[in-house]
Amino acid sequence: MKTPVFEELDPASDCDCPGCVHWRRVLPPGSRAAGRVGHPATLSHVLGLARAGRTPMALALAATAGVVLAAGQAVPAAAAAHGPALPGVPAGDEPDTPQGGKAPLHGPSGKPAAAKPGQAAKTPATTRTEIINRAKTWIDAGVPYSMSAYWKDGYRQDCSGFVSMAWGLPGNEWTGSLDTFGVRITRDQLQPGDMLLFHNPDNPEKGSHVVIFGGWTDYTHTYYVAYEQTPPHARKQSTPYAYWSNSDRYVPYRYKGLANGASGAEPSTPTVPGTATRFPGAAYFGTGANNAYVTQLGKLLAGRGGARFYTTGPGPRWTSADQRATQAFQKAQGWTGADADGRPGPTTWAYLTGGKGKDIPAVAGSPGAPGTGTSHPVPAYPGRAMLRPGANNAYVTQLGKQLVKKGFGTHYTTGPGSRWGEADRRNVEAFQRAQGWRGAAADGYPGPETWRRLFS
Repeated sequence: MKTPVFEELDPASDCDCPGCVHWRRVLPPGSRAAGRVGHPATLSHVLGLARAGRTPMALALAATAGVVLAAGQAVPAAAAAHGPALPGVPAGDEPDTPQGGKAPLHGPSGKPAAAKPGQAAKTPATTRTEIINRAKTWIDAGVPYSMSAYWKDGYRQDCSGFVSMAWGLPGNEWTGSLDTFGVRITRDQLQPGDMLLFHNPDNPEKGSHVVIFGGWTDYTHTYYVAYEQTPPHARKQSTPYAYWSNSDRYVPYRYKGLANGASGAEPSTPTVPGTATRFPGAAYFGTGANNAYVTQLGKLLAGRGGARFYTTGPGPRWTSADQRATQAFQKAQGWTGADADGRPGPTTWAYLTGGKGKDIPAVAGSPGAPGTGTSHPVPAYPGRAMLRPGANNAYVTQLGKQLVKKGFGTHYTTGPGSRWGEADRRNVEAFQRAQGWRGAAADGYPGPETWRRLFS
């Protein structure tokens, strides 16, 4: 008899065949099978598939396997066809639905509570900071997962009840209704407090789940902080975008009732960028942050002597330049320790937006520094975006006039203006080449060092 060729099988770790389930249960936690099972006994996997009638090939392999095992050790008895619960995926021994349905808020007795004043509003006003802070209360309390129990705040202790609580909704929603409280956005528009929703309309009992987006963990935007309610209790965890399973089926939404009116596809930022005086919250700053508040912070810091920390100008994505400039400003106020950690808090924000405190001191040898003989400071570098094709602003005019003053205005035919043109680029290029720069360093687009030398 010809020896059969067994194909190496290595399906996903959530395979529910009896063989795989058995090994997930009997192997010690932390072993290979506890994560990616990998089918330590491929044969048991084949037999499991055969018994379940999964594939003709499995039946054929099982028949052959029966001959091989005739005189050998018996295959372990098949376990029940369910394994450990995966995040957001109901285990086979749980109720038919992974969450409760729509329900009112509940009181301490477990019965529906009387409506509170203001709960009649379809989308109560809230802020991103409040959403994240409410989510943290369940995580700090370790609220256990349940599809029938209600926490002391009246919200059901499952994934949709958690998001209903975080968004401050007047009742308990489920994954089939939460989208009516939000507006669909894109991945690039995600900000803390938005939600990632997977609702399976064809089979709501299978895989439906929802989490609160807490911010990107790094610049690659491949992992984010997820606030979620999942067995055994509420958690905050770094999660691959969009989720561990069914990743392509999660949809990002923004809550309609954000207090500053930033619902829909518009970013949650001040109506006029750069004018917010109220501290937006620590969630808007730090690793993974990407919003207009970061841009506003950078511009404020650049205007207080921090322009030298930026190589590409202040922008919406948080970088080490923002942290170093913030820390320099905090130290300039005489603050130390946690008060000078490079992350803006309410006091730092109030000082910057209110023009209070001391500016960041200039480093030795730079224009305006003590002992340099220069009494006038270099104006803050506005950022590369202000000095590029399509730009039309006062910084372009300021740059052009300084180029003329320095003797590098030969390419202007009508004089410097506010709209960036090829003449501006060629004049800047000439100035850069005069510094001995070549290649990309003399491309005609002013960076921080070009700006500093031009105005010094």
